[in-house]
Amino acid sequence: MTEVARSSQPVSNGLTAAASAPRLAEIYEAEFDYVWHSLRRLGVRPADLEDLAHEVFVTAWKAFATYDAARPLRPWLFGVAFRVSSDFKRRAHHQREQLGETGDAPDTPDPGASPEEALGKARDRQLVLDALEALEPNRRAVFVMHELNGFGMPEIARELEAPLNTCYSRLRLARADFAAAVKKRREAPGQASNAASGAASGAKRGGA
Repeated sequence: MTEVARSSQPVSNGLTAAASAPRLAEIYEAEFDYVWHSLRRLGVRPADLEDLAHEVFVTAWKAFATYDAARPLRPWLFGVAFRVSSDFKRRAHHQREQLGETGDAPDTPDPGASPEEALGKARDRQLVLDALEALEPNRRAVFVMHELNGFGMPEIARELEAPLNTCYSRLRLARADFAAAVKKRREAPGQASNAASGAASGAKRGGA
């Protein structure tokens, strides 16, 4: 998994003195990579990832009173990341033109993998990221939470503030869209049959 650089003063901007308690520092240190990868999977451009990750923690800390400590933290953080990224995309819509940017900074190679294995994993990760771009944002959020992060559907519905049946419908449509996008992007026609499940499971392992 890519090791993401952290700012020395990550989330002090706009927070009260009480919000700089050790609990925030612990959450930030433990969950920064998770938030960074979640934003990447939600379609945030590489150039914006660090700033948006910091904004997620600022937003999360301001809303921390609404977090139920009896429930897992990561689904809640993903819900915050989804709303922050959606708001950011709306604000920056006029800057969203494709200007020849490269997609993602390459992940650090696994030192234990052969060159062929490393190349295959990198291709699978990029394939997943490319295919996710074909998904409508709400479907994409459900797909990432369930298929890549392994969260249960009731959890997803709660954190995305959507009816459970709606989330199941979004997942069904997202799976179809994702499979079609993967098939379209596969260079070798013979690999299309198991492309979607193979690419998604590879992304789970590789941290796409």
